[in-house]
Amino acid sequence: MAESCTALILTGGGARAGYQVGVLKAIRELLSQPQRNPFPILCGTSAGALNAASLAVAAEDFGAGVESLLQVWENFRAHQVYRADPASMGISGARWVSTLAVGWLTRHSPRSLLDNAPLRQLLEGSLELPRIAQAIESGALHSVSITCSGYSSGQSVSFFQGRAGLEPWRRSQRVGAPTEISVDHLMASSAIPFIFPAVHLNREWFGDGSMRQVAPVSPAIHLGADKILVIGAGRMADENARPSGEVYPSLAQIAGHALSSIFLDSMSVDLERMNRINNTVSLIPEAVRREKGVNLRPIEVLTIAPSQRLDHLAARHARALPWSVRVMLRGIGAMNQNGGALTSYLLFEKPYTRALIDLGYADTLARRDEVRRFLDLN
Repeated sequence: MAESCTALILTGGGARAGYQVGVLKAIRELLSQPQRNPFPILCGTSAGALNAASLAVAAEDFGAGVESLLQVWENFRAHQVYRADPASMGISGARWVSTLAVGWLTRHSPRSLLDNAPLRQLLEGSLELPRIAQAIESGALHSVSITCSGYSSGQSVSFFQGRAGLEPWRRSQRVGAPTEISVDHLMASSAIPFIFPAVHLNREWFGDGSMRQVAPVSPAIHLGADKILVIGAGRMADENARPSGEVYPSLAQIAGHALSSIFLDSMSVDLERMNRINNTVSLIPEAVRREKGVNLRPIEVLTIAPSQRLDHLAARHARALPWSVRVMLRGIGAMNQNGGALTSYLLFEKPYTRALIDLGYADTLARRDEVRRFLDLN
């Protein structure tokens, strides 16, 4: 595409995605025309997919789209995402215990730890997904992609909806497939493994898009972006010395570590790879690249990620969870600071989500000059 096109990448992280809303709130304030969408390309994965879809629906009025996200995330309750009542939690726990104890006697194992049917109801009631096509037609939106992970194929599939002429792509273990974005795509992309159930799309069961997403920046590049803003859901690097650990890690600590490796590690590696490619491309004159048919171009990237550890922030607000959820999490060691990583993904309660929004807002304004330069606001 001839004109410069900026993409927004919203990563996964369950309840941690509230941080993204704080960043978007600050960006809205920095814009001289908040109605105009500064991100023609939107790419979302996992909980970031829900935020990306919400922005795509409201692409004709970016400021209003951010306000809609704020209304949801500032007032979140866990029961809007998964069934958190004592009966549902008790049934789920009993099913898992019976499966572990006498699973060989049963023919139907539980599909997930939690039932996220309320999330589907929330999305169906709040997102007018046909407005995505309207925004594309009006020129307010170039494209939106939602990434999911196929359990059978092992492929990372980026389902995208955009302007005519966009081509699907196929690379090692990752593909881009044109389609009309639906609630099923959003539910599949945000189906955290073991915690939420997989979703059947076309001919395959899909789960959280962060799994096996070895190149999370790739969809934005394939869709034509030459500038990319990445909003993370965790610290991309921790320069502190490695702490000692004498006590054996709890189940929650191990689970949180596994989830963090899914949601955070691939993005850091992909950004490092992009920086190396940018450095290499910068050494080759553009005329030479054209003459030799080198199909590479420099991509400007800005990353905004939490300045604080979100597991520690979650541990401070863990008591906001319904007592039935607290009982389950306490049993596996998730109600203390060491187990806070797991809690940070499930803590859809407004004391925590508001703290995330405040952090994202403050982190972005602290870098306002960088953001303004990146978005050409000076």
